Amino acid sequence: MFLRSCAVAVAVVGLALVGCAAADTRDPPASPAPAAAALPAGVRVEIIQLRADVALRQAQVHVVNGGDTDLQIGEVAVDDSRFTAPATRVLAGRTSTVPAGGEVDIRVQLPDVACSPPAAGSAEPTVELTFLADGAEGTARVVAADPLGFLAPLHERECRASALAEAATLAFTGFTPAPPGQPATLHLTITPTGRGEATVVAVQATNLLDFGPATVDGAFPLDVPVTPGDTEPVVVDVPILPSRCDPHAVQEDKRGTIFDVRLSLGGEPGEIELFVGEALRGDILTWVSGWCGFAGAG
Repeated sequence: MFLRSCAVAVAVVGLALVGCAAADTRDPPASPAPAAAALPAGVRVEIIQLRADVALRQAQVHVVNGGDTDLQIGEVAVDDSRFTAPATRVLAGRTSTVPAGGEVDIRVQLPDVACSPPAAGSAEPTVELTFLADGAEGTARVVAADPLGFLAPLHERECRASALAEAATLAFTGFTPAPPGQPATLHLTITPTGRGEATVVAVQATNLLDFGPATVDGAFPLDVPVTPGDTEPVVVDVPILPSRCDPHAVQEDKRGTIFDVRLSLGGEPGEIELFVGEALRGDILTWVSGWCGFAGAG
């Protein structure tokens, strides 16, 4: 009926041709998004953080396919009210195949934590993913378990680091190697902002490095106060020694250069994690391999 009316209009008024052409060339409606669907029976989703993920602030969406149908996973987004945005695939656009009876880890990048105002809603990770199974595709949204319990401590540490940033910034800014048998020196710079108050209490030993005779209760004492009005950086020389010399400890190192730093903020004790950075990590691991007398740790 719509086309017949247009033909009549063209015979009477030539300009109506423009209107008909416009009507016939409109963009087709957008394809609807995949409907919400349930994952196939036997599929379980978790979120975990492995040692290699810590320095990069990444995590893994661990998908276990306990069913009898192969599963393909496309887009992945992890929503959690403790973060400012969803965590998404590190390698965007990838598809992961989870064979029946198999499992796969999909690496995601964690966004900044949400600290102030306090995050609203329940603090639990919800994973939304697109999938294909038995020729049918869908989008599922499931609550994911956190079997290693890493999310709450990570949120607490990073919010504490954010609060510390009001008073000072901390960074490892240099490394001075030493001959075998002697401690090397790791330089920690505390830069006050002039606005806040805190105490940097101590640096804790790692699974690879300690402080030799200077170790007290598993840490190197600092007790550096930061008060309002302070702006001059303070550089602390931290002596470090390898706490072990088995080659695989260096070659497979994941957390040996990530230090826990003890703090006091507003009279409340706590800790943050402080990574030396990739450049200093390489220097330290090379030094450890030489100090211990085996080949460099790649």
